[in-house]
Amino acid sequence: MCNLFTVRKSAAEVAAHFGVTLPVTQFNAPDEVYPGYPGMVVREKEGARVLESMSWGWPVRLKGMKPESKPKPVNNIADLRKPFWIGAARKPEFRCLIPVTAFAEAEGEKGAKTRTWFSLHERPIFAWAGLWRDSAEWGPVFSGAMTDCNEAIRPVHDRMPVLLHEGEYDQWLHGSFEEIVGFQDRCFPDELIAMERTSDPWNKPRSTPTAPTLL
Repeated sequence: MCNLFTVRKSAAEVAAHFGVTLPVTQFNAPDEVYPGYPGMVVREKEGARVLESMSWGWPVRLKGMKPESKPKPVNNIADLRKPFWIGAARKPEFRCLIPVTAFAEAEGEKGAKTRTWFSLHERPIFAWAGLWRDSAEWGPVFSGAMTDCNEAIRPVHDRMPVLLHEGEYDQWLHGSFEEIVGFQDRCFPDELIAMERTSDPWNKPRSTPTAPTLL
């Protein structure tokens, strides 16, 4: 489960990497992205890739929630085949690329967990496969597909984001449902993963903390 990632590049650098041809709309996206926070998303609009800001996590109301309670952000996609996701996953217009420079997992004893970061060797920007939609609650929102981890990540966690090679961006955006499910069923190469353990506490203070949900 991924609940924190970074985009430590400018919007212009991200746009150049993903071949965004339309003018980049001005938006506010922090370099550290948490569930419920805005992040950069690349999607296709009128035949061209565009870079937009969206909230991380599809809103969902869980059973037993009070009417006045806020929805929970579903920020990770466990299985594209599940009814919650399959409608959007089958339609290329709802697929997106999530720009990432690194993603983090919590490591250590309960109450003293620290941030362990994962990135790709010699790839300062890479893509996490995702889906997006418009929501009544938060406007445009996105979520990222997850898969079983590879051996490079296994010491820290048993799951990891579905990462794409640059030559696979178009296939994720335009491929058949069976093709994109294939990305979730594969294992990303171990040798491409770089790991950095830190002493930074996992639970740094945030202005509006959220509770992520996994479907």
